[in-house]
Amino acid sequence: MSIDPTRPTSVLRHFLHSEAAGGMLLMGAAALAMIVANSPLSSAYFEALHIHIGPLSVLHWINDALMAVFFLLVGLEIKREFVDGNLSTWNDRRLPIIAAASGMAVPGLLFLLVVGFSSPLAHGWAIPAATDIAFAIGVLALLGSRAPASLKLFLTTVAIVDDMGAVAIIALFYTAEIDIVALFAAGIILLAMIGLNKARVQSLWIYMPLAGALWLAVLLSGVHATVAGVLAAMTIPVIHTPAAPDSMESPLHKLEHAIQPWVAFGIVPLFGFANAGVSLAGLGWDEVFAPVPLAIMAGLFIGKQIGIFGGIRLAVALGMGSRPRGATWPQVYGVSVLCGIGFTMSIFIGGLAFAAPELQAEMKLGVLGGSILSAVTGFLILRTVRPRARQRLKSAAAQSAA
Repeated sequence: MSIDPTRPTSVLRHFLHSEAAGGMLLMGAAALAMIVANSPLSSAYFEALHIHIGPLSVLHWINDALMAVFFLLVGLEIKREFVDGNLSTWNDRRLPIIAAASGMAVPGLLFLLVVGFSSPLAHGWAIPAATDIAFAIGVLALLGSRAPASLKLFLTTVAIVDDMGAVAIIALFYTAEIDIVALFAAGIILLAMIGLNKARVQSLWIYMPLAGALWLAVLLSGVHATVAGVLAAMTIPVIHTPAAPDSMESPLHKLEHAIQPWVAFGIVPLFGFANAGVSLAGLGWDEVFAPVPLAIMAGLFIGKQIGIFGGIRLAVALGMGSRPRGATWPQVYGVSVLCGIGFTMSIFIGGLAFAAPELQAEMKLGVLGGSILSAVTGFLILRTVRPRARQRLKSAAAQSAA
């Protein structure tokens, strides 16, 4: 599908119109990481990630600094959709919130049932709770016209709400010891940015240095630094233009489109390449069927589809929402399975939950296994079921021929 270069589009629409090219690149980066990690270049790959540049290693620069830009983009899209987009009214928000909430709760519960509620491993309960929006939409894009636009839009809105939950989980449950002075400094900077917003200051050149200072203060405070990205995004002004929501006069819109290509085609694939590499040398069945990978795979592949599809069916039955227009229930189920692709956010949370290298390796195996199972199964379901629109077209064609 072509895009009119003279007409600006939101990041959400750009994902759909570009057929989620960033998601495809992420898949390739993850596959390349696995190849390199199990090749003669394995030692160089792992050593390079732990080279220190200044105060942080290469891996930490990617996970703590560059991913803050990813979370900034997530925050911008969340704000846009809630203020001026597909989640701007309670009626629009209700079904995605129900689906996302149940799609986070059930996987977390399954994880705890597998590892044990009192186990030290229980700290990783949130790993299977997140959906990778780029990866999932990338798989959905492979289906072309077999997936109606309403289904793609629904997947995106559920994933956006899911991201909100993941950010809240990171802030509340994966925070180290708090440095009160640094946290106070972060609060002052954030209040200053909010004040600029209230004063209707539109220049991004004023907000961006403050966003950098906020990131540093949050990093030093003990709260994970990527949370600063979302907090900064909430202060960026957005111009309400219901009739033309893509107005380039909006500072939020300008920033979205300035960083989106860097995130989709640079930061996220780099994160995937740096974090997806798992050496399979000497790996036995004991590691594959250890509690951590089993719990994550169960959460992503089983918990996500039960939570999301069950939440949608219950909400529709209670009159709290309606099925995406033009989609059949089998298609909705297929998309619910695709939501079990937890790659980027799951690995990110897993890195916060487990410090031991052996547990991190098991975590990555679980995320990769659960995500691949969800991607392949969801794709096959959606590829197999007949879209409602095609059924009507064939019926109409048969009547015409008669």
